[in-house]
Amino acid sequence: MNGLVDIHCHLLPGIDDGAADLEASLAMARMSVEQGVETIVVTPHQLGAFECNRGDDIRRRTAELQAELTRHDIPLRVLPGADVRIEDHMIAGLQSGDVLSLGDHRRHVLLELPHELYFPLEPVLNGLKRIGMAGVLSHPERNAGLLARQDLIESLVDDGCLMQVTAGSLVGGFGPDSQAMAERMASRGLIHFLSTDGHSPKRRRPRLGEAYTRAVELVGEDAARLWCSENPRAVAEGREVVPGPIVVRKPRRGWSLFSRGAA
Repeated sequence: MNGLVDIHCHLLPGIDDGAADLEASLAMARMSVEQGVETIVVTPHQLGAFECNRGDDIRRRTAELQAELTRHDIPLRVLPGADVRIEDHMIAGLQSGDVLSLGDHRRHVLLELPHELYFPLEPVLNGLKRIGMAGVLSHPERNAGLLARQDLIESLVDDGCLMQVTAGSLVGGFGPDSQAMAERMASRGLIHFLSTDGHSPKRRRPRLGEAYTRAVELVGEDAARLWCSENPRAVAEGREVVPGPIVVRKPRRGWSLFSRGAA
């Protein structure tokens, strides 16, 4: 499928642990286009160990990368964003614009937990709601704390947290435990976005098209399109994404997607 949108990709060169240089960025961009992606929200790390990454610098680098993509005839649109480590001063940074929301629309914030643990997100989600923003939790299926307490996912989704699962997890790139959790979340309608979290053309490659194909096998084309195109496109355009779980069920042939509360 074409028309895919990736809202989590470390495509900017030389700013974090993602693409090392422009050559790597261009290689990742070409891979993404081959996978059917037409828009990427670039998400360098902010806060935590990457406190030095500032909003205006990310905006400038994103515009420079777009110019390079155009110069190299790569049909890909890039928008500014960030993979934001949850810190006490995160809300203030979002309000000032120094910490970036996805697409720089001040509507959706990509939230990163420490990989090795989980801590309650309700205060963070409530703080974002007070300033008119929604939290998108990045790669919950790879967080050690949530892998050990998978029952927490449903309550977080019920509380309005949007879930972004890594494309590579769904196709087995992060091991059987993360794959099993990603598949379980898919079957229970607890995913809002599939995104690549791409870091390199060789290591953690962008694989959104492969994940789309796997999602079709698991839950049908409607759900796969929602997670890989419709919801991420809404984020990229600054529109609302409906929170809460969706209801998926298995009819006589394959899986179909129904709105929450469908019979």
